[in-house]
Amino acid sequence: MSYHHLALAASDMKATHEFYEGVMGFELVKVEVAPVMTGGWGKHFFYRMDGDDSTFIAFWELHDTKDADEYIFDLNKAANLPPMTNHYSFSVKSDEELAQWREKWHAAGLSVFEIDHNWCKSIYTTDPSGNAVEFCLTRGEFTAADRERALAALDETEFNPSPAPASMKMWEPVDA
Repeated sequence: MSYHHLALAASDMKATHEFYEGVMGFELVKVEVAPVMTGGWGKHFFYRMDGDDSTFIAFWELHDTKDADEYIFDLNKAANLPPMTNHYSFSVKSDEELAQWREKWHAAGLSVFEIDHNWCKSIYTTDPSGNAVEFCLTRGEFTAADRERALAALDETEFNPSPAPASMKMWEPVDA
C-alpha cells in the first residue's frame, strides 16, 4: 500500500497555490469541483509531487458551506494542540537538498526551524493556513534496539526522554 494524497482545507487558495507551486515546486495538475455532502460546494485542487502521477497533496477551497466563518484551517489550532504537533513531512535524500530547501524557504520570507534529531535532520515552516510543513532526511538504519525502545514506550507512563537533539537553529524571515 502506498500514499496517494493528503487533503486539507485551505484558508486562502491563491496563497496556498503560490506556496505549494511557487515555493514548494509542486505542480497543480487537476481540480475536481463538486457538491459538499453537508451543503455548498468545493474545488479540490491536486498538486503532483516530483512529477509522480501517484503522489499528491490536495487542497479544498470551500464555498457556501455551513458555518464557514467558524472554520479553523490550522490543524493544531483546530484540535487545540501545541503548535507543530500535527504536521506533514516530505523526504529529502541529502544534506545538500535539505539546505537548498532551507534557503528556498528563507528566501521566500518564511521562518525556518532546523533540528537534528540524531536519527534524522528536519527543517520546518508553516503554510498559508498555518499548518506545519517539514522536510526530513533520515540518517542511518533502524536497529533492533530502536524497535525495543519504541515498543517499551507504548506502556510507559512516566517521562523517559530521548537523547537531546544534536542541534537546533532558527532562521527568521529577512524582512523581520
